[in-house]
Amino acid sequence: MLVAEIEVSASYNVETTSHATTVSEAQLLDTQRAFDSVAADYDGPRGNNELIQRMRLTLWNTVRSELPAGSRLLDLGCGTGIDAVEFASQGYRVVASDWSPRMVERTHARAEAAGMQARVEAMHVGVHQLDRLEGGFDGIYSNFGPLNCAPELGDVATQCARLLRPGGKLVFSVIGRMCPWELGYYTVKRRIRRAFVRTARGATAVGMNRHTIWTYYYSPREFYRAFAQHFALDGYRALSLFMPPPYLVEYYRRHRGGCEWLGRLDDRIGAWPWLRDMGDHFLIVMYRR
Repeated sequence: MLVAEIEVSASYNVETTSHATTVSEAQLLDTQRAFDSVAADYDGPRGNNELIQRMRLTLWNTVRSELPAGSRLLDLGCGTGIDAVEFASQGYRVVASDWSPRMVERTHARAEAAGMQARVEAMHVGVHQLDRLEGGFDGIYSNFGPLNCAPELGDVATQCARLLRPGGKLVFSVIGRMCPWELGYYTVKRRIRRAFVRTARGATAVGMNRHTIWTYYYSPREFYRAFAQHFALDGYRALSLFMPPPYLVEYYRRHRGGCEWLGRLDDRIGAWPWLRDMGDHFLIVMYRR
């Protein structure tokens, strides 16, 4: 689930409210309350519109190509459980974790409604609390930027290495630092501070539903640096580079034909060098050394 996402989960329909700082316990609770406040309707336009669904499918296809059915998966920032239940229906076993207790409740309910409660275990555990989990996973995935809310990314990497079996895979969708659409859109609107929000270093306050999500932005290289001690890079690609970001879904609906053409361009060349370093999100795959 995040942010900026806010799985921007948070990145959708947000307003930036302040400059960079260091995430404290109180700020973690801010983020929790923000996601709790939207859990009831997060399967609607805010958290699962057409552009989000398109990026979601890319992660699904990547996980299926990297890890065979029957694998044991850990979902970091599961949101309402859409990904977890999808993978369970494909034969995977999933531990779905989230910092928002309301999101965990939604995941429980979704798994039960789908008859997947035997394959989905939902747990109230944040990405900063992975030391509470037992290991033995074949793969770990995270969709739409929950890791952008991690106070210490290096700690997450260390815990992922502990939780994964040797050769296990990480598949993460992360909010990127350079989004050409966002730069252009907010510059045209003369909201220059908003246009360059992703250049901030450290934790940045992002507003959602009158709450605050504390968010870190990364380039793919910055992100991988935190994992390099324990993981080798398999590859990465841009998500929503040419296609508009999810908070511009109304623009997409008005110009669906042209945007679908841009989406095909994303699919075709979004993994090219230089281009893959941009986009609303990036999808990165690593394996445990």
